[in-house]
Amino acid sequence: MGRYVIRRLLQMIPVFIGTTFIIFAMVYALGDPIAAMFGDRAPDPATLARIRAELNLDKPMVEQYVLYMGNIFSGDFGQAFNGQQVTELMGEAFPVTMRLTLVAITIEIVLGIGLGLVSGLRRGKLVDTITLIGTLVVISIPVFVIGYLAQYFLAVEWDIIDPAVSSDATFEELIVPGFVLAGLSLAYITRLTRASVAENLRADYLRTAKAKGLPRSRVIGVHLLRNSLIPVVTFIGTDVGALMGGAIVTERIFNIHGVGYQLWNGVLRGNSPTVVGFVTILVLVFLLANLLVDLLYAVLDPRIRYA
Repeated sequence: MGRYVIRRLLQMIPVFIGTTFIIFAMVYALGDPIAAMFGDRAPDPATLARIRAELNLDKPMVEQYVLYMGNIFSGDFGQAFNGQQVTELMGEAFPVTMRLTLVAITIEIVLGIGLGLVSGLRRGKLVDTITLIGTLVVISIPVFVIGYLAQYFLAVEWDIIDPAVSSDATFEELIVPGFVLAGLSLAYITRLTRASVAENLRADYLRTAKAKGLPRSRVIGVHLLRNSLIPVVTFIGTDVGALMGGAIVTERIFNIHGVGYQLWNGVLRGNSPTVVGFVTILVLVFLLANLLVDLLYAVLDPRIRYA
């Protein structure tokens, strides 16, 4: 196991370098950070040259990237155009988005796996049909439509929640945004669990477990569900990074000052240090989440061994 983890960590290095370099090149090569910083009021040539030298923009792209990565590993993610350190923006945004992601993941796991299990056990019954239709409806509707509908009815029409989340972004305030963020993945997890449960119901090991007279709760909870969760865990692991990076729409609708909010403002204003810094952290989160998923395979399926 230890050798496998070390090998996977080493494999992450070229992936991390490749993805961050592409992001860095796209942000800095396809736009002009200096023009985004000053807008229509361009500084005089001497000031422009000085700022370019300070930001290493006068150097080749590869050298810029190496210098940027060197600063990141020393904890310096640069300075946003408003003068605030990018690390300060991260310190404010990431805890909020992590709470939102935690709420969304919890909803996905509890409701998604629960509905999928019930639907798979009662395949072809009324509850299965309702679940399939319901998940298909959720998949068919764009996230921003679900978000605005939830905000309009729950906040404006019925006055159950506030239309915008406060700066504290408590777990209670993030329940409805969490449902909106989790909606699409919840539908996929439900369908994935249903299909996996329905397939494993016909497996030999399950018939053996029933023939041995094991209690139904143990047959379903230990043998059936445990083996059915392998593809679901894979999806949830990759979804963690997707939720954190893809919360832009949900955070904009409910005015949540998280990662998506900062990324949206960074892209809109051409704030290159903010965009590259936040995306670099998201790449790390995505890679570590995938490593965790791979390690969980051995827990769910003892047949899997790591060399």
